[in-house]
Amino acid sequence: MRMAVIKLIVVAAALSAAIMPVRAEIRILASPGGQVGPFLELFDRVRESGERVVIDGPCLSACTLVLMTVPAERICVTRRAVLGFHAARSIDGRGRIYAEPEASRAVQAAYPARVRDWISRRGGLTSRLLLLRGRELAAIYPRCR
Repeated sequence: MRMAVIKLIVVAAALSAAIMPVRAEIRILASPGGQVGPFLELFDRVRESGERVVIDGPCLSACTLVLMTVPAERICVTRRAVLGFHAARSIDGRGRIYAEPEASRAVQAAYPARVRDWISRRGGLTSRLLLLRGRELAAIYPRCR
């Protein structure tokens, strides 16, 4: 009888593990950004996976595309989180940097409304890096638990 009870507990534990959703997460510790394409591909995969995103450090430039790709209810921030926004730009074959005003308008329009409003109140996307952090950030995204 005792062996049957132990087997039942093991089977119940195995079933629970199979049925319970996995609480996976992506943790952003420090990202300076980079080319937009790879970030959009990564965040599309994260969105489809159902994983939660924990922003736990600087998430700058193209990294902030997570905000327009992953549902807001699956994003949280820690006290170390910093989001950095600037205008879109391109680099030509000679290494010259060019402003991309149409791309900047499209990106700003794609951010969630509260982020978009915060950026607008600071003059919009320009070559200057705008940093969203602390209480202002916590007013838009919940603190991670």
